[in-house]
Amino acid sequence: MKTPHVSHQRPEDENLGVGANMAYGLQHVLTMYGGIVAVPLIIGQAAGLSPADIGLLIAASLFAGGLATLLQTLGLPFFGCQLPLVQGVSFSGVATMVAIVSSGGEGGFQSILGAVIAASLIGLLITPVFSRITKFFPPLVTGIVITTIGLTLMPVAARWAMGGNSQAPDFGSMSNIGLAAVTLVLVLLLSKVGSATISRLSILLAMVIGTVIAVFLGMADFSSVTQGPMFGFPTPFHFGMPTFHFAAILSMCIVVMVTLVETSADILAVGEIIETKVDSKRLGNGLRADMLSSMIAPIFGSFTQSAFAQNVGLVAVTGIKSRFVVATGGLFLVILGLLPFMGRVIAAVPTSVLGGAGIVLFGTVAASGIRTLSKVDYRNNVNLIIVATSIGFGMIPIAAPNFYDQFPSWFATIFHSGISSSAIMAIVLNLAFNHLTAGNSDQQSVFAAGTERVLRYQDLAALREGDYFSEGKLHDCDGKEIPVVEADHEHGGPRVVHVKSSEHV
Repeated sequence: MKTPHVSHQRPEDENLGVGANMAYGLQHVLTMYGGIVAVPLIIGQAAGLSPADIGLLIAASLFAGGLATLLQTLGLPFFGCQLPLVQGVSFSGVATMVAIVSSGGEGGFQSILGAVIAASLIGLLITPVFSRITKFFPPLVTGIVITTIGLTLMPVAARWAMGGNSQAPDFGSMSNIGLAAVTLVLVLLLSKVGSATISRLSILLAMVIGTVIAVFLGMADFSSVTQGPMFGFPTPFHFGMPTFHFAAILSMCIVVMVTLVETSADILAVGEIIETKVDSKRLGNGLRADMLSSMIAPIFGSFTQSAFAQNVGLVAVTGIKSRFVVATGGLFLVILGLLPFMGRVIAAVPTSVLGGAGIVLFGTVAASGIRTLSKVDYRNNVNLIIVATSIGFGMIPIAAPNFYDQFPSWFATIFHSGISSSAIMAIVLNLAFNHLTAGNSDQQSVFAAGTERVLRYQDLAALREGDYFSEGKLHDCDGKEIPVVEADHEHGGPRVVHVKSSEHV
């Protein structure tokens, strides 16, 4: 009798059909659309690009994100983890790229493109050994960096809410800030009273409603939408040939390291969510796809590519595990990238509307970092001072933008970005306090000594009148040693010490 053949199909390989792929793929695009267009908007405005060029920048980012998503989900030999991960422009590099373009150094926008290409190449070369150095990027470090990313972007949201252009006569006017406030309230209302679908799309819907309100109030100008081609392939090197400057590349290398850590976390998270095996080979393939996409993206005018965490959340919420659904979403992104018209529509959205949504969007990034930091153990160590110093150091460029003006230009480029500052400080302090034990004081730091002591009732119940503890041993009232045994760790809890006794307690 023949044993029937059992197919062990991976859950991510299920194909739901064209209709379902298109519907669920579009949902993935809508979930991450606000995030993927925000980065080129921020960089384009910081670089002083025209609305038409910002439209091309948005189209290029959609196109590059679509190609990166197809590579990650469908895969090639050695590239792509073949998991339902949506790729797009990484938020991690925004503050650093704004610092590069606004620091007054040489190269301008072209130096951003060059720095992304060079740093991504370095990232591609180190992916084989990256898994060995991930211990230097624990939640302590990544939590600090992600929190700082969100906090560093808050001034951008505030400038947007005020109107964006500081030279404009209505910059900071009540009408601009009022429109931003209306958009923010809409995001909160849609999140509160809407269905699950409406709640997930609350930022996008609030931006649409806010823009409609702005049109009625005469605060939106869509005249530039019709200027330029409706359809067009992103022109390679439209924004000029990339230029390579050491300081810019060094600061982008830090961003690439953070991106590798974030993508690793997303790959492992989505593997766990859809209950499929993710080994080191698959992780490496995913990271290589990330870095290759990031190298190619600047050719079209885009930036570092990374897995979008909000789409990992969407996979968890919907339970749709198929990578072909996400690949269809990637195809939608490519098509949108071939329509510069759509980019110009997004670029024409009033800056104040973006400001209202940006407060939530960037605040969510900071909140994600705080959530990561909540998993850090602060007992009997100096992790608290590492977090405090690193975030404080990262806030210096925000609190005092001219702080590094008198420093050499290469130094200023690196540390003018809050994310670079906090990342460097977090990595160095984590190494100094948690990995290099030489020189550590045998006396507890005041930051560690404040940990409260807790004893469980059942431990105290085993003690008798006159029992005492001396020189690491427990003795009874007659001075006889009472043996103690270590119980197994239960559910990751603290170590339990049981007292051996033949008498009834």
